[in-house]
Amino acid sequence: MLLRAQGLTKVYRTGEVEVHALRGVDLELRAGEMIVLLGPSGSGKSTLLNILGGLDTPTEGSVFFRDQELTSCGEADLTAFRRRHVGFVFQFYNLLPSLTALENVALVTEIAEEPMPPEEALGLVRMGDRLDHFPAQLSGGEQQRVAIARAIAKQPELLLCDEPTGALDSQTGVLVLEAIEQVNRELGTATALITHNAGISDMADRVLSFGDGRVVNQRSNERRRPAADLSW
Repeated sequence: MLLRAQGLTKVYRTGEVEVHALRGVDLELRAGEMIVLLGPSGSGKSTLLNILGGLDTPTEGSVFFRDQELTSCGEADLTAFRRRHVGFVFQFYNLLPSLTALENVALVTEIAEEPMPPEEALGLVRMGDRLDHFPAQLSGGEQQRVAIARAIAKQPELLLCDEPTGALDSQTGVLVLEAIEQVNRELGTATALITHNAGISDMADRVLSFGDGRVVNQRSNERRRPAADLSW
């Protein structure tokens, strides 16, 4: 098992007010698997993803990456975990506007232990003909594909995607999902993808539905539907 979470609870406190973002969530993710975390805004999906990726810590519960218990790690160890093993893709692309697509990806490869060449990462998401373009010269979908290339250039074992198509129309979003699908298939990168869009869930091996900080339903797809066949 690549990643395992047990009994995750997250409580945010503001003065005397408590907000329960997670309420006892269990989750497993196998190497090479793709899962979709489905649910409305505020159901706890992003909080869970941040904890799995070492960006946040739970109030209660534990997370294991292989045999390493992340929830007992200090900040330095969590930083090392993120740098070596995790790629993040967010709804907004967070590209540096003064750098080309190639230079944005190269920023990551310069600090990674065993990166792939930036050109290869961009080619994998079909952006090989946009290497010298700046973000302002790219569409939203193209910028997101550059962000995916940046996330996977260090060859992470885990790719965490938080609403990667949330700012895109359906047609452009499918191109982004195809890029994620290709990374999962060709590199064997375990992938967890957050969405509130039920139509996307058919591309996953498993779907976990969230509500009020809990996993309210879990199902496996008999076969994964290609991203190119999705619409919403």
